[in-house]
Amino acid sequence: MTALADTWGINAAQFWLRGERPDHEVRYDESTGMWEVHGYPEILRALSDPATFSSHTQRLVPEAGGFSEGNLVQMDPPDHQKLRKLVSHAFTPKVVADLEPRIAGLTTELMDGMGEKSELVTDLAYPLPVIVIAELLGVPASDRDRFKRWVDGMFNSTNKVSLKDRSPEDEEYFNSAMELVGELVAYLGEHVQERRQRPREDLLTKLVEAEVDGVRLSDAEITNFGMVLLVAGHITTTMLLGNTLLCLDAHPDQFERVRADRSLVPHAIEESLRFLSPFAAVSRVTETDTELGGVRIPADQMLLLWVASANRDPRQFTDPNAFDVTRDPNPQIGFGRGIHFCLGAPLARLEGRIALNLLLDRFPRLRTDPDDAPRFLPSPNMTGVSRLPLLLG
Repeated sequence: MTALADTWGINAAQFWLRGERPDHEVRYDESTGMWEVHGYPEILRALSDPATFSSHTQRLVPEAGGFSEGNLVQMDPPDHQKLRKLVSHAFTPKVVADLEPRIAGLTTELMDGMGEKSELVTDLAYPLPVIVIAELLGVPASDRDRFKRWVDGMFNSTNKVSLKDRSPEDEEYFNSAMELVGELVAYLGEHVQERRQRPREDLLTKLVEAEVDGVRLSDAEITNFGMVLLVAGHITTTMLLGNTLLCLDAHPDQFERVRADRSLVPHAIEESLRFLSPFAAVSRVTETDTELGGVRIPADQMLLLWVASANRDPRQFTDPNAFDVTRDPNPQIGFGRGIHFCLGAPLARLEGRIALNLLLDRFPRLRTDPDDAPRFLPSPNMTGVSRLPLLLG
């Protein structure tokens, strides 16, 4: 897999994909002005202690703060619980399970358009989850090309985030990304205004009509909330499906086990989440002076929690650089942990399971194209294919 990481051109910052471990599990990076955390127990503690490690990181990046109101990812208790409760009903086990026929139908419909050669992201891994989340929210799935332009532009940098002086290229990327976020928020804002006039049976309408402590949500809260759901609601599944297929293809013995025993499909998905974690890092800010992994960290410091690296920590995982669909237990944290555990994780797992099973039913000889290499997303904070050519016949 080490050689494959280089062959595929995965961002060099993701050294754990090359079988390496950091010198220190917690260290300060002078070049970015941020603390980097790589260890599993250290990250688990940070994710489980929001009073010390706040999610409201935009307070240290004020120029990005205009989109924090109602942004669930940026919120701490007690406001976080209030907003999360409003939307959690849309992702209950029953609601998610009831989506199975629709997801299976969409997958079949999309596969009907796949020939002997296919590109997974364009043909299935992107449109499937974006249609599902768009229908849940109540925005036109036919706008998915616009969503893709906005989201791709937000995550198009090859460089790490920095709190120090940005290069001209970083500054250009940051300004462009903020502009795209603004376009997406404006788009959702138009739908919010329309729901106030003409309610429907969708999630945006429920947010418009919802009250928190007797107070309705503002337009800014709803649009920022909707943005998080739309972006996270599809990009995770897109990366998850591509990564799972790529991992299986790169490990033929594991692929054969899954083909022969479909009960291993969910386990293959979990191992993929560990082995190629889609969101490689999440950020937190220290509220007080604290200690993490034996290192003193002052208040008001930004931390990058490299969950993808933690998922390769040999203190937690036996033979961490091996892809093993029978790994048990597998306490991977690719979907996070604690109060910010991914709200859409059950939906992403369901979409991945349905799509993988149906792909193997329809295309039992499915494999990557040796003459057309996969292409990975450029961001060091994400691990997923932006292009995955397949041979299906």
